[in-house]
Amino acid sequence: MTDESRQTRWERRTEALLAVASLLYLTSYAVQVLASGLPRAWRDICLAVLCAAWALFAVDYAVRWRLSGQGLRFVRSHWLDTVVLVLPLLRPLRVVHVYEAVQRRHGRPRLTLHARVVTYAGLSALLLGFTGALAVYQHEHSAQGATIRTFGDAVWWTAATLSTVGYGDVAPVTPVGRLVAVGVMLGGLALLGAVTGSFSSWLLQVFAREDEKRPPGR
Repeated sequence: MTDESRQTRWERRTEALLAVASLLYLTSYAVQVLASGLPRAWRDICLAVLCAAWALFAVDYAVRWRLSGQGLRFVRSHWLDTVVLVLPLLRPLRVVHVYEAVQRRHGRPRLTLHARVVTYAGLSALLLGFTGALAVYQHEHSAQGATIRTFGDAVWWTAATLSTVGYGDVAPVTPVGRLVAVGVMLGGLALLGAVTGSFSSWLLQVFAREDEKRPPGR
């Protein structure tokens, strides 16, 4: 059995478990950020879940690195996995990957390529927007001179940033908040580009089919 097939088998066996761990991580983080009056025992439980989930992510990364047999090239070729390991709040985006894998197992996906791009971009935008709003709210709501005081403000700012509108009525003032803002901006540009490119490709295909059906000379 080759290293590649062993790595593929490992990823197939752990994808569902890691997706659940990702959602638990996000839920625990959200509870810690939003439930300020939570009893100490529950906060400790949330912290334990966060640490356990991150440890699971680290083990998965280490095993895939070992099975790949690529050495340091694995870090360069899987840079997104490395970023997600350092910033585990992005891990819930793996749910989109799991959904795609399930569709492949059941044969040909039910949705067309363009519909899948829009669907995956929408799911990614929701997850990225929610995690970005949580992170910004955590570091901004108590900062001096902050304009993001409530979670609603954070959601509004994230929606405006992801859509590349950027009203500017609220904005991060802390270093961590601005770092999160950069990530949200890059994610918004990438998702917008994917949806726009897919829509443009779909229009070109529609026009091409209409030209093929048109009688010669018209």
